[in-house]
Amino acid sequence: MAKIEVVMPQMGESITTGTITKWHKGPGDIIELDATLLEISTDKVESEIPSPIQGKIVQLLYPEGTTVDVGKPIAIIEDDMNASIDTSATKIEAKSEANAKTVSKPQMAPAEEVHTDETEEGFRFYTPLVKAMAKEAGVALSELKNVKGSGAAGRVNKADLESYIANRGKGGATASALVTKGALPGTPAPKGTAQTRSNGERVEVVVMDNMRKTIAKNMVLSKQTSPHVNSIDEIDMTSLVKAREKIKNEFKKREGINLTYSHFVLYAIVQALKEHPLVNSSLEGDNIVIKKDIHLGCAVAVPGNGLVVPVIKHAQDLNLTGLARQLDILANKARTKKLTMDDLTGGTYTFTNNGSFGTLIATPVILQPQLGIFCTGVIKKRVMVTEDDAIAIRSMMYGTHTYDHRIIDGELGSKFLASVKYHLETMNPENLI
Repeated sequence: MAKIEVVMPQMGESITTGTITKWHKGPGDIIELDATLLEISTDKVESEIPSPIQGKIVQLLYPEGTTVDVGKPIAIIEDDMNASIDTSATKIEAKSEANAKTVSKPQMAPAEEVHTDETEEGFRFYTPLVKAMAKEAGVALSELKNVKGSGAAGRVNKADLESYIANRGKGGATASALVTKGALPGTPAPKGTAQTRSNGERVEVVVMDNMRKTIAKNMVLSKQTSPHVNSIDEIDMTSLVKAREKIKNEFKKREGINLTYSHFVLYAIVQALKEHPLVNSSLEGDNIVIKKDIHLGCAVAVPGNGLVVPVIKHAQDLNLTGLARQLDILANKARTKKLTMDDLTGGTYTFTNNGSFGTLIATPVILQPQLGIFCTGVIKKRVMVTEDDAIAIRSMMYGTHTYDHRIIDGELGSKFLASVKYHLETMNPENLI
């Protein structure tokens, strides 16, 4: 007989806390190995957490709506099916982001009763994911209150908000939800406290929640740790645009996957990392650790939730089709809350596609402890002067290689960018799939 402590998992290298959004089992319930025990939410992703053993749940240490540090116990499971349930008056810690509250019994409290920084007016709880989705879609808190929730204690979950956003403007939408056709919706600022300062300046002060504090901390840490340098070049994607148009339907029929430009970029990055292995490294004290395997992180857009960065493991062993398959698997897992800790950790280099948002050029922040990140912009047709001094319309894209100048100097950083550019401009996808 043994008691197993289930701890708050780390859903990514930069994630330090998680919020319990739903318990699927309660004290006294029997749970099978790998059956869903609870759902957690971070600023990046919502995930279902499986039970590490088969047994009886004897204690749940936090109610729904509580934000808990990574590695801290959140439940106790006994492998003895006849174990007694802890019904003593043990005080259970229910820490929120800014204050703490104790619950007299080892049971979950309704989400509305947990007063955390993520509880809005009227004490209605919104997960970090739902808040991020609402912000992305331009749904103000005043409007979010009108969304009917189907989660625990009426909690608004991802599906509820997606349904609301999909039907927004089809009748019953508020005037503030309507935007001029062809125009991009604005992004309202988070709700705060109105103040008039001594100099007469009128402001609204918004207290950052714990998730936003974590993001800010990690971004500052990365900038303080790594002197960032950006090498930027324009890449002629004309041949790949034509090749993709030629083979995309056959590829979709064969693989069931849409062939995207990201697949080409991922393949080119892998080839460049093979040619310049020092870029696929990390720094440990005074030691440069060159990674022999390429574990390629790829930022994946989750509707209404920004980006997550799952990792394609052993990318050096995959062809173009293999990379496409793995990216599709990870993207689907991200959108269905099935990403695991292994999916989100271990990356040695990262790719992000800001072009999917229409951005021309971006200079991203390195994901520690990696040494670099590659960013692509939108592909646009432009009038260019060719090598033989002719004028032609070409499909052009900017690529940015951001790297840690402690290890990668300008020469290597620029050669790596040139390598990615070369492979994209000379690639023949028909021979790679």
